[in-house]
Amino acid sequence: MIIQEKNIEKTEGSLAYRLQMKEMELNTLFETIQAINDNASEEHLYKIYQLTLRSRKYISKLALFVFDEEEVKWECKAYFGLKSKGGVSHTLPISITKITKTTDRSLLVGGNQDSDEHDFFHQFQAVIPVKHKKDILAYVLITAEDGKNLQDIDFIEALSNIIIVAVENKKLARKQSRQEIIKRQLEIAKDVQTLLFPKKLPYNERLKVMASYQPHHTVGGDYYDFIEIDKNRFMLCIADVSGKGVPAAILMSNFQAALRILVRKKIPLKEIIEELNYLIMQNARGENFITAFFMEYDFMTHSLSYVNAGHNPPFLFVNNDPTFLEEGTTILGGFDKLPLLDITNLQVDDFLLFCFTDGFTETYNENGEEFGVQLMEDFIKEHIQLDQKALHIKLLDYLNTFKGNNAYADDITLLSCKVINS
Repeated sequence: MIIQEKNIEKTEGSLAYRLQMKEMELNTLFETIQAINDNASEEHLYKIYQLTLRSRKYISKLALFVFDEEEVKWECKAYFGLKSKGGVSHTLPISITKITKTTDRSLLVGGNQDSDEHDFFHQFQAVIPVKHKKDILAYVLITAEDGKNLQDIDFIEALSNIIIVAVENKKLARKQSRQEIIKRQLEIAKDVQTLLFPKKLPYNERLKVMASYQPHHTVGGDYYDFIEIDKNRFMLCIADVSGKGVPAAILMSNFQAALRILVRKKIPLKEIIEELNYLIMQNARGENFITAFFMEYDFMTHSLSYVNAGHNPPFLFVNNDPTFLEEGTTILGGFDKLPLLDITNLQVDDFLLFCFTDGFTETYNENGEEFGVQLMEDFIKEHIQLDQKALHIKLLDYLNTFKGNNAYADDITLLSCKVINS
């Protein structure tokens, strides 16, 4: 849309002339609003703005600077009549961004500006801030033809406000649309993650497995599992994937699917770890990794085998004495081939295995003190005779009291396994 002035035969300054000019301005505003209602693009709206004001003979120079929140900078979106070819790349001086009402050029540029920038902004006669509520969304820099007094400031302000607010509404609509997409993705990822966890854990006289999971975000990066190999053997796993959201959920779902398939094929533990490392490297390409702890137990032979792949060492309580299970290998997904992989075999009858993710021990209180491993160890030793469900509840309450008003910084997972084999 190009708005051109009609041939006005009336003498400038006469009532008829002024009325005809006001009629033209109103028509321009109505046509602009119609373009907005027709969902014109931002580029088209800026073009309308530029051509409309360029057709006003009393305006010789104009530059419209709009704040871009994503880029965090002011960008020139419309301009004409500039003496500097690279003028649109100039950054608005602080002296301009402090202006809150229409003002003349004597206040445009401060004293410590680059000379080119100083010359560029001094070619303008006035600056008009464009506001929405209390926020300044744009600045119109403008100069009248032949240095005359600027005419129709009210029209320029009205047109600028209509265009900029329309553009701002488009930005908000895009932002809301992106947020809706992200929300839907997180909901899908949450559903996927829910399916990863075992629906039921054994809790009987011989084997008690208890898990507590508290995600920090809608979708967390923690995972735990119990897999029955046969009637005498089972595997326990706890893991933590780097990163959050949909990519982490997808990687963890691949990890879980592969782990269950490999375990049920009764593949040796060492080969399972190597296959999982290969899978993560292929899927994440080094951008994400997983820390994990794996334990197999055989009720017949009383054999406990484990691998710690860069995870927080769990506690193994035998006769109420704790041991850290820290041997194994490095994180999964960090190297094409694991540099070291040791399987540790122990002979134990009755025991309590207590696993956790770092979100628990790395919780801080209001004094900046970390909860740490020692407090957890002391608490479990003091309450080890409790039923596991009660132990989990009391431990989480203890952590919540410890942190005070501080927020949790990460997902929290507890996984315990008590075997009574004697």
